[in-house]
Amino acid sequence: MGDNIENPGIYSFSAALRMAEEMELDLVEITAKSDPPVCKILDYQKYLYQQKKRAKEMKANSTKIVIKEIRFGPNTDEHDFQFKLKHAQGFLQEGSKVKASVFFRGRSIQFSDQGEKLLLRFAVELEAYGRAESMPKLEGKRMIMMIAPVKKK
Repeated sequence: MGDNIENPGIYSFSAALRMAEEMELDLVEITAKSDPPVCKILDYQKYLYQQKKRAKEMKANSTKIVIKEIRFGPNTDEHDFQFKLKHAQGFLQEGSKVKASVFFRGRSIQFSDQGEKLLLRFAVELEAYGRAESMPKLEGKRMIMMIAPVKKK
């Protein structure tokens, strides 16, 4: 029946409803498919409020994964590489994942090995801040690599 019932058991519908009215609470059906149906006496508005509160806490405690993208060309200059490296370090320190990609235009797809070297170097430079989730892979005209932040202890 409910938490405040001394002797839970099988009651007729009218007896259970009378008990609920005496306590100024609601008779709530828990399982209708069982024989006899399972009911509980409780304050339904309070129950709904607690459910909403619990759901809100679960949502607040869940972590949202943010993915930041850093794009390179196959012939990225050293200064540009270092500049983007600093940005990636900041993203990883704040807990975001980094999606590093090399975009090939026109015939530059012939230099896909240069793009792979660039991404591997990028992952090695970021080893202290994050680890590579996958090796660089070519998807159409882009070579993509994901780097996840290192868990802080």
